Amino acid sequence: MSKTYQVVGIGNAVVDVISRSDDAFLEQMGIQKGIMQLVERDRGEELYHAMGNRVQTPGGSVANTIAGIGNLGLRSAFIGRVHDDDLGQFYAEAMTNDGIDFVNAPVSGGELPTSRSMIFVSPDGERSMNTYLGISAELGPEDVSDDVASQAEIVFLEGYLFDKDKGKEAFIRTARSCRAAGGKTGIAISDPFCVERHRTDFLTLIEHEMDYVIGNEDEIRSLYQNGDLEADLKAVAAICPLVVCTRSGDGVTVMQNGQRTDIPVTKVTPVDATGAGDQFAAGFLYGLATGRDVETAGRMGCVAAAEVISHLGPRPEQPLRTLFEAEGLL
Repeated sequence: MSKTYQVVGIGNAVVDVISRSDDAFLEQMGIQKGIMQLVERDRGEELYHAMGNRVQTPGGSVANTIAGIGNLGLRSAFIGRVHDDDLGQFYAEAMTNDGIDFVNAPVSGGELPTSRSMIFVSPDGERSMNTYLGISAELGPEDVSDDVASQAEIVFLEGYLFDKDKGKEAFIRTARSCRAAGGKTGIAISDPFCVERHRTDFLTLIEHEMDYVIGNEDEIRSLYQNGDLEADLKAVAAICPLVVCTRSGDGVTVMQNGQRTDIPVTKVTPVDATGAGDQFAAGFLYGLATGRDVETAGRMGCVAAAEVISHLGPRPEQPLRTLFEAEGLL
């Protein structure tokens, strides 16, 4: 008997607010290029009002992945927390319109608003993210329905949740409920700074609770800090059966039960790199959920990533299945 959901994600529910900005503007506003920074509410308001020609879209790393999976037609759900304000209602409605069960209703009362990330996209496609976490950072174990987690074939967890103990508890509860019911769980490492803050916890979690790990080169390097990507890959693969490392224009490396698969990509200059890793994960997890081998799943991930970097915003604009068919992957 099939489960209710093929893929369930848990992570920060963040509205992305995107605008194009040159390096001079970033310097003027004191924005560090190419990384994600957490900001306080006042700084978030300042940056929001400084943005020109804003584009608003539902975001959050794992939520973007689940949106891609919804685009591909899999049965999917997202566990996240938004306030019952305009942005929260926008977010919940957008997820539902993408065919995703947004299982936690917007929260009434309290002072914390729906989370938002101000994303400044440079002419070279780099994105500089300044995120005010708001209510999404209050996600806790009480927000996790065991009925949802246990009914997932695959769960995908966002590393950023580790920044609060209650988020960590929600994360572990979701993973254990899924695995106890025979599902598989994995983690998006999220970013090297997240690993810096929680390295020991990350490694313990990966070794004892995870069936797969997805990260980029910097994120994989940050786990063991061997100063050598090959050594770091082998070290992570020694504690986790499936490790996926994306290396931008240098392709993708997959380590499954000690066996290595390298998948080449064609280098392109992105219009906007926002969501590239998130959509790679969507394509890869689609392949995993539908029984493809890791090479095919990796190629699906690359096609999904290539689609999202061809336009502004972190979610697909074209039907990904059509692109997979065009590449002979379906």
